Formats: sequence, structure tokens, C-alpha cells
Amino acid sequence: MPSPTPKSVLALSLAVIAAAVAGCTTYQPAPKSFNQATIQPYSLDSGDRLRVTVFEQPSLTNTYTVDQAGYIAFPLVGQVAARGRTLQQLSGDLAGKLKQGYLRDPDVTIDVDRYRSVFVMGEVGQPGQYSYVPGMTVQNAIAVAGGYSSRANQRTVDVTRKINGQVLTGRVRISDPIIAGDTIYVRERLF
Repeated sequence: MPSPTPKSVLALSLAVIAAAVAGCTTYQPAPKSFNQATIQPYSLDSGDRLRVTVFEQPSLTNTYTVDQAGYIAFPLVGQVAARGRTLQQLSGDLAGKLKQGYLRDPDVTIDVDRYRSVFVMGEVGQPGQYSYVPGMTVQNAIAVAGGYSSRANQRTVDVTRKINGQVLTGRVRISDPIIAGDTIYVRERLF
């Protein structure tokens, strides 16, 4: 068996380095859909608690939580799909179901009583699950989680977000807005 030439050793070394670098680039910059998701009407999902008001129907006016399957259990009509719906869409759906033999002309309004949580992980003071507040940015969420640790990369973070049923991860700036349900991961800095 012939011994390897310096050129073949160099080529093999470069191939190994290229493969290692390619393996390190798991996360890409955030796709355009990340920013678009923050300006779209709020989309409901599991964990949201809703305040449903049916005009002149105090027995139906209450708070309801979107369950793990994405439904709310509503009196008279049963399970109503909420996942992926806006507040206006769900309001229309409920009014339509109540019209089918229960109420003549139901007036249904829905507000979010409590948004689903955001999760902050990695190099922060207290990683965990935190309440979402509309208008929250990555930096706000990190502050709520006890701020950065001494080893934190303070320029960008990785955000995992569910968009149109797909779970996507991208790198964003700390000034970027977040939405309910996001997971924020603060990486360790290299130097």
C-alpha cells in the first residue's frame, strides 16, 4: 500500500475541516416568516386562556383555556377548534354554532385573558417558563429571566417558533419582538 502524498493529506484535512464547519452551522438566520409572524393577527394555540363574552348570556360568559389538542370546551356546542384561529375567527365560529338552535342572534366577543408562556433557556440567570406580554422583545424576556450570565453571547439568540404548524429556529437580534409560545436560547460566547 503506497504512503499518502502531502497533497492527499492536505485535501483530506480540508475535507474534514469543511465537514466540521458545516456541522456547526445548524442554525440559520431567521427566515422572513419570523418577522411576518410578529405583525400578523394573534394566532391561538394550546395554553391560551380566553375571556368569552356572549351578550346578555351570563351563563355562557366565562374564561376558557385552549387545551393540548387545540380546542375549547364551550357550553351547549361542545368542542370548538381554536388552534391557528384568530380571535375574530373563533368569535365567528362560536356565534355560528350558537345560532344552530341555541340563540337567535348571538353577539360573541373574545379577548385573551392570559397568553401562553415563553421559554428562556441557556446563559441566563434563571432559565424557565415566563408569562408573555404583548410587545415583548427578546431583551425583555432575558431581563425577566434574570439577565445574562457572565458567559452569555449578548448580540444574538436562537428563537424557536411555531409558524403555520411548522417549528422553525432562527438567529435573531435581542431587539427583535417575540410572540407567545416562543423558546429563546441564549448561547455561550466563544471568547
